[in-house]
Amino acid sequence: MRPILASIAIAGFTTGAIAQPGPTTLAMTCAQARGIVVSQGAAVLRTGPTTYDRYVRDASFCALQETARPAWVKTADAAYCPIGGVCRSVEIDNGR
Repeated sequence: MRPILASIAIAGFTTGAIAQPGPTTLAMTCAQARGIVVSQGAAVLRTGPTTYDRYVRDASFCALQETARPAWVKTADAAYCPIGGVCRSVEIDNGR
């Protein structure tokens, strides 16, 4: 019985770390959100209560076989803020 309770307790601690609160792009101006990406080169930003992505300044922050595709997010002052890019796989067979 104790191993089961210990497992449940550990699972509770690990899932709590995933749901930590933090700033979202919805609470920032477009300039603030873009500034984070530009200054850090790459940043994980929340775009809503349960959504997030990794945004990059340019393709140099992507892995091999990836390229930076333009990305827009909703911010406090803009419906479509050009925040930078997101890394996506390159299609090897057609060069995209």
